[in-house]
Amino acid sequence: MSVILSPYPKTVFLSLTERNQVDNFDPVNTAIISSIFSPHNEIMADTPIRFGIIGCAEIARKVSRAIQLAPNASLSAVASRSIVKAANFAKANGFPPEAKIYGSYESLLDDPDIDAVYLPLPTSLHLKWAVLTVQKKKHLLTEKPVALNVDEFDEILKACEENGVQIMDGTMWVHHPRTQKMKEFLNDKERFGLLKTVSSCFTFLADPNFLKNDIRVMPDLDALGALGDAGWYGVRSILWAADYELPKTVTALRSPVLNEAGVILDCGASLQWEDGKTATFHCSFLSNLTMNLSAIGTCGTLHLTDFVIPYQEHEAAYITSAKPRFNELVTGWVPLPSEHIVTVDLPQEVCMVREFAALVGNIKKNGAQPDKKWPTISRKTQLVLDAVKASIEKGFEAVEIVS
Repeated sequence: MSVILSPYPKTVFLSLTERNQVDNFDPVNTAIISSIFSPHNEIMADTPIRFGIIGCAEIARKVSRAIQLAPNASLSAVASRSIVKAANFAKANGFPPEAKIYGSYESLLDDPDIDAVYLPLPTSLHLKWAVLTVQKKKHLLTEKPVALNVDEFDEILKACEENGVQIMDGTMWVHHPRTQKMKEFLNDKERFGLLKTVSSCFTFLADPNFLKNDIRVMPDLDALGALGDAGWYGVRSILWAADYELPKTVTALRSPVLNEAGVILDCGASLQWEDGKTATFHCSFLSNLTMNLSAIGTCGTLHLTDFVIPYQEHEAAYITSAKPRFNELVTGWVPLPSEHIVTVDLPQEVCMVREFAALVGNIKKNGAQPDKKWPTISRKTQLVLDAVKASIEKGFEAVEIVS
């Protein structure tokens, strides 16, 4: 094995051929990186935002692909507590040869050539590693839920604000062009009118191995269970339809399902606003794969059945109905609901990375302030999740939202 002196402590540089043989490598060093990478290159005005990934979770496969497809981002590093695991992850997911491979999270955070970090760790680890990330002046794209509760969220946000970094959670569907087109319909007072009620459902049938071993059913890793995983999407979709106006009260639906460790596997809630709007959501690891969203206004209705992940990567549809009535014999509707198809060049996760990288680039190159839209939306989602959990714990009492 050829070793080249490195400006980083405890760092070994391997050729790409040697790196592909990492299964036989003794992981005694902190990092493996390509010998062709120059850590002191000047940042050019059009340089893509350089991402590092902390953790090799399954979702990181999808986001690492998105980073590589985004026109303003580059996949620069991955870290795991095992250098072999990190190297195998990079190899399996087509990382560029110059990407750095780290055997500790701290080593990636100490790398001055990483602009932003994607954090797909279990939720219980978010507070520690999110704060450390932003204290190193790295911008933060984090998986959802952002934290176990709003108090932890506020600690993370405080650190972001103190260090001038951008934070965004990994809710992909809100970045899909379809979402903007649907919002245009909801904002159309002639066709949709005023929002009256929203119904959201995200469920999937987990297999026995998932229900026993997945981090999302373990109280020390992802204590919010289905509420934090699938419920985050339902809450976000409701807030999105309501222009992110927080409800006045949240009431958990009775008979949630918890596992032996007390982690939620199935639950739901109703939300009420002062002006009379209502909403419900259901989330579950125990029901057939379903991703329904319906928003009903005084004049129209929006409906789709794949709101979290479109049926197809480059095409997504939704159905609208505006001012329908029955025909003369009450045997049908006039006019019929219409289907709208939105085609895209980039998948929704790539749109998310592109948006995040654009915000980071504006900060780095133009001295802009971090955009407050995304953390504000994340915090409101976290507040509603807290209220659902509190309502369950209080015997399904209505819990008032205090911003």
